[in-house]
Amino acid sequence: MTRSRTDRLRTADSRTPGSRTPGSRTPGSRTAGRDALRNAARAHLEGGGGVLLTGPEGIGRSTTVNQLADEFAARGHRVLRCAPASSDRDSPFLGLIDLLAAAGDAPLAGLAAQERALLEGALLRRTPPAGADPTTGRDALVLRIAVRKVLAALAGTCPLLLVVDDAQWLDEPTARVLLFLARRSVPGYAVLAALRTPLAPSDEGPQPDRATALELCPQPVRTLPLEPLTVREIADVLDAHGEGPWPPQLTARLHEAGAGNPRTALELSAALHAAVSSGVPLPDSSEPLPVPESLSRPLLERVGALPARAQQVLLTASAAVRPTVELLRRAGCRYADADVDTCVRHGLLRVRDHGTLNFPDPLTPLVLAARAPYALRMDAHRALAGAADDPVERAHHLARLTAGPDPAVADRLAEAAAAARRRGAPGTAARFGRLAAQYTPADGTPTGIGRRLTAAEDGLDAGDFGFARQLAYEVLREAVRPADRVRAWNVVVDSSGQAMSEVADVFPEAVRDAGRDPGLLAPLHYRMSWHAWMVGGSARRARDHAARAAGLAARAGDRRTEVLALTQQAALELFLGLPEAESTLTAALAAPHDAYAMSHHNGPIYLKHRFHLVHDQLEEARAELRTLVYTLRQRGSADCLSQCLIGLAQLEIQRGRCRQGLSMARQSLRIAERAGLSQGPAWYAVALAETAGGSLSQGLAAAEAARRHSEDDDDRLFLPRALHAEGRIRLFSGQYGQAAQLLRRTAEMESAQGQGDPATRRWHADLVEALARSGAVDEAESVGDRARAQAARLGRTGTLAALDRAAATVAEESGRLGAAAAGYEDAAGRLRAAGYPLEEARAHVALGRVRRRLGDEGASRAAFAQALRIFTAAGARAWVAGVRAERDRGEEAPFPHLDGNAWPERLSSTERSVVTRVAQGATNRGIAAGLTLSVKTVEAALTRAYRKLGAKSRVEITRIVMARPAT
Repeated sequence: MTRSRTDRLRTADSRTPGSRTPGSRTPGSRTAGRDALRNAARAHLEGGGGVLLTGPEGIGRSTTVNQLADEFAARGHRVLRCAPASSDRDSPFLGLIDLLAAAGDAPLAGLAAQERALLEGALLRRTPPAGADPTTGRDALVLRIAVRKVLAALAGTCPLLLVVDDAQWLDEPTARVLLFLARRSVPGYAVLAALRTPLAPSDEGPQPDRATALELCPQPVRTLPLEPLTVREIADVLDAHGEGPWPPQLTARLHEAGAGNPRTALELSAALHAAVSSGVPLPDSSEPLPVPESLSRPLLERVGALPARAQQVLLTASAAVRPTVELLRRAGCRYADADVDTCVRHGLLRVRDHGTLNFPDPLTPLVLAARAPYALRMDAHRALAGAADDPVERAHHLARLTAGPDPAVADRLAEAAAAARRRGAPGTAARFGRLAAQYTPADGTPTGIGRRLTAAEDGLDAGDFGFARQLAYEVLREAVRPADRVRAWNVVVDSSGQAMSEVADVFPEAVRDAGRDPGLLAPLHYRMSWHAWMVGGSARRARDHAARAAGLAARAGDRRTEVLALTQQAALELFLGLPEAESTLTAALAAPHDAYAMSHHNGPIYLKHRFHLVHDQLEEARAELRTLVYTLRQRGSADCLSQCLIGLAQLEIQRGRCRQGLSMARQSLRIAERAGLSQGPAWYAVALAETAGGSLSQGLAAAEAARRHSEDDDDRLFLPRALHAEGRIRLFSGQYGQAAQLLRRTAEMESAQGQGDPATRRWHADLVEALARSGAVDEAESVGDRARAQAARLGRTGTLAALDRAAATVAEESGRLGAAAAGYEDAAGRLRAAGYPLEEARAHVALGRVRRRLGDEGASRAAFAQALRIFTAAGARAWVAGVRAERDRGEEAPFPHLDGNAWPERLSSTERSVVTRVAQGATNRGIAAGLTLSVKTVEAALTRAYRKLGAKSRVEITRIVMARPAT
């Protein structure tokens, strides 16, 4: 019998990860964040010179070095490698032996007798000449000249790359040879070196000299540090090595404990697997991760090297929630300043602002908590409990010192949770709230259940959905009061995030528990409104639920739920194009206010910025959002902050501030990853931002990720947005048929949901343009007319301006070039007046193309120049490159390019697409399917292309295409 969705949800966080795949522990290559670094290294090395990769042990230096070396070898470079170990430092010329091992004896044939004898002796290929010492004096010089000649001979046949991994272990004689070579240029010669840098000054082994390592590389040399991996990249590494998947929150903890180091995360994950395999349940957010011996032993050895007094200070600091020098002093560490300095010198502590302490290696407190003697740990907690003047700090230590239920300690813990909540630390509040519930005596009062539910709600605000869901189901197993049960069901629903399809069968149970109580039914109908929209895809049914929730909440005196429900109702009315939307929002904004609702991303302040947007009031919208984001950064939930950053990113893009938009979108994604939130919305924002201010290829990858996440979550609210983002990129890249397919799906989904205001989701103009460019001119005109009627009825000026540009595209594809040029000029002016610079610049680009087709090269270049000025000021990098290339090339082409060749201006976009596929061997029927055209349209386009290109057959078409230079 299959389990219900609710059953699956109940057990989701207790699952055991999949079977592990045996294999290497070397960090894998599925780390998208390293792509940019490899690209930078590759581009630099192609011009000669050197690249030095730096980073701590386990960060992935060797993986990156090997990937680059393999890429260069595959492209025809000769790659000579060495990777010395710590034991090789005292073996003269061992690095040189490894480097030249693959070169063989042939390159030595051109050396003078003495040069060859010394080199072969150093390489241990023959007995060195009597009395010769290739490490000093004249013999050393002769040897270095010989090596240079050998490398020059090798580089004369193909480009040469020397790879030195772990340069800190390179033997000194080899290092001196490479220093000599770096100062004397060898044509076609480059060096890729990697240097291990310590996490802290006391790391074992020699302290590497970065300056010396740099000198191994010929000029110009570039240093590229390998940064810690993101949560997503750590998850990819774990999956690639069979160490996952873990629940998102647990993956985030592995990332944090390992400081983004892939090797450390792999070892922690292996220890976690071993614990789970032995029957130990997965640790929750308040329990420590198991640390394997391979990681704990080096740390304990470093701690053991400290004086006894400094060890005590370190242990006390590791037991504190927020250690400071002053707290340690009050806790009995009389010489705290001196002992902290000792720990700092050994790299075990770091002093931050106002005397706050933290650990350079986040494993240190975990290891000390697990390995220090119990009595010493309790002494530290006892001293800190007496010394702490902060309720959170004091409660933490009292809990450690108390065994079993204790009402006084439970009250202290509840006070600490409230203090953490006020400070904007919901994760800390959740942890203390659960502890408060555990220390609450089971005397039949509802206090313990209430504290668990409060902790679960704090867990939601912290983004710890698994923690919240676990507590909610604990309550549902015990609670009999309808209020407690409905509150727990609400937590279950909210913990589903964007994947609300998983909780469809929760609502009937929750409604039964609520009975006829309006105070219990109101929050349920509010959540059913979201379910009807996100999963059911019906904005009208969702509005009915929201209106009912608002009415029930008003009867019950629940202002928070009333405000949230009114906000949801107003949002749906705006989407549906209903005139009462404004008055509903006004009711939500009216006093009395609820602080939680007013600062929530589903609250009226956030929605107010969207009303500004449909009226093209971008500055007012930005002011609302910036204030809200500032508040949420101080004390808000991860989900709210992530969603508001998404909105701010979109707004900055619309205002033509691409760099800022990209920064906001990436911040949103990092928050979603760290908190284990649904990532579809954040990837959607990244797709928009990359398309505007990054690169189209990265934007496409982000859009595809947004679509996958939304499909996995069955999220019909964000799925059409993801499809729109992907369709725009395909449109800008000249992939008109694919763009039209994606944008048609967007239109179908949004129309089925009941969209009546085209300014709420602005896909209409893009769909018109994609349809027109792909040859479906009549359909494009029909879509544009319907959208124009809606926008005109509601007075949506900016949307009408974008539709004007799309109408000009229809005219262009219909052969009415004069009308198209006039339309683009008018649309550009109206978009400028409405305050949409990027949309205006798109109109100038299209105008430049049409003016060129009309033979007015001066006006064409002027239009391109205007587009360039706007895109440059906005920081739209990919657009700048595309416009500049198109202007200078003097030919029409898809903009900017993901693929395809440039084509003469006399071919229309549809004709170019058809001709390209003919050259690839596609049949007319296959072309029609790929471009979503009729076979008749393909035949007509091909006939016109034959005439314009002077070709008489498909063979001649193919020959013309193959002869064109690639762009």
